Amino acid sequence: MRRILIHLLLLACYVTQAKAQSAYDSVDLAVKKFMDDMNVPGFAAGIVKNGKLSWSKGYGQADIAHNKAMSIDGIMNIGSVSKTFTTTAAMQLWEKGLIDLDADVNTYLDFKIRNPKYPDKPITVFQILTHTSSIVDGKAYSESYACGDPGLSLNDWIRGALTPGGMFYNDGNSFGDWAPGNKRTYSNVAFGLLGLIVEKMAKQPFNLYCREHIFQPLGMKNTGWMLSEVDTGNYIRPYAYITEENRKEYMTYARLFPNETEFKVGTFIPVCLYSFPNYSDGLVRTSVRELSYYLAALLNGGELNGKRILKQATIEKMFSPQLKDYTAQGLTWRTSEFETPYGKVKLWGHSGLDPGIQTFLFFNPANKTGVITFQNNPADGIQSIVGKLYGAAAGKE
Repeated sequence: MRRILIHLLLLACYVTQAKAQSAYDSVDLAVKKFMDDMNVPGFAAGIVKNGKLSWSKGYGQADIAHNKAMSIDGIMNIGSVSKTFTTTAAMQLWEKGLIDLDADVNTYLDFKIRNPKYPDKPITVFQILTHTSSIVDGKAYSESYACGDPGLSLNDWIRGALTPGGMFYNDGNSFGDWAPGNKRTYSNVAFGLLGLIVEKMAKQPFNLYCREHIFQPLGMKNTGWMLSEVDTGNYIRPYAYITEENRKEYMTYARLFPNETEFKVGTFIPVCLYSFPNYSDGLVRTSVRELSYYLAALLNGGELNGKRILKQATIEKMFSPQLKDYTAQGLTWRTSEFETPYGKVKLWGHSGLDPGIQTFLFFNPANKTGVITFQNNPADGIQSIVGKLYGAAAGKE
């Protein structure tokens, strides 16, 4: 009888594993079709479940010229998923009483920032975290992308872009025509300001603060904000696939393609390893594997392997709706709907998009399951892949 029970248990385990593998087999087919259809050279993904990386895979190429395979250990800039790290840093200081979310940002600066159209209305940290600050991405922001690490400090950039008379002020075009708090408009520049506030209150450069208080505690040894902080020999090369529709646009960013003159339609053109001085909005450079440590900590109430980066209550606050008229918005984090094989699900997370890269990090705090994706050419359709990955991991609930 005992042998029969053992046999049945083994059989049940085998059937469960076979079903799980079958689910990922269908993901394989979907990813490969997506890459072929959308001209994506390389794709890497990971599933975090119950505190660890439970499944991962790389597809295609991280570097076409050197025939280097895509890997979950390859390093890439992750775009606006980086904003969540800036938020973690700010909320750590909030926990210590060093930052008040409702205080005027000028409380933390040695210069004054106000929307020139509403000089009597203060801008708050809460408004930055909910994209309601009225700070927008002016002309200088897109022009600031350049190969290599930033040549300008975060302090000098923010002062130059957001204070009258600054070299990047451009008549205040980094501010909207609405009052702070009155409208939600996604802002990158505002997260440069948030990084600077962290820098001022922590009394150390923002990138070094994150290394000491987030990356190192989580074991993210190969992660950094600057190119000088990471192994560029292990970098996933970003690419632009040139089409008739996008050729002229890419040519306007010729400085990011220093070895290119033709921009020939139907070709992959490597993008240089670039940066911008507003780096705290989008320049974390990491791998799928190391980003999984961060996600695991968030899903575990702010702790991983005995190292805590945030309190449980802070995590819950970030993953709660903050705006009455836009309930998808938490503190930086937001909810988005994904189609899975079992129907639609609403997941918390963030995405990233920059020249040559696209990333997604979305998860369900209730079942502690999340999805990470990297790709080295932006493309439509990734939302569907994320849904399939989540469905394969979570199953029918």
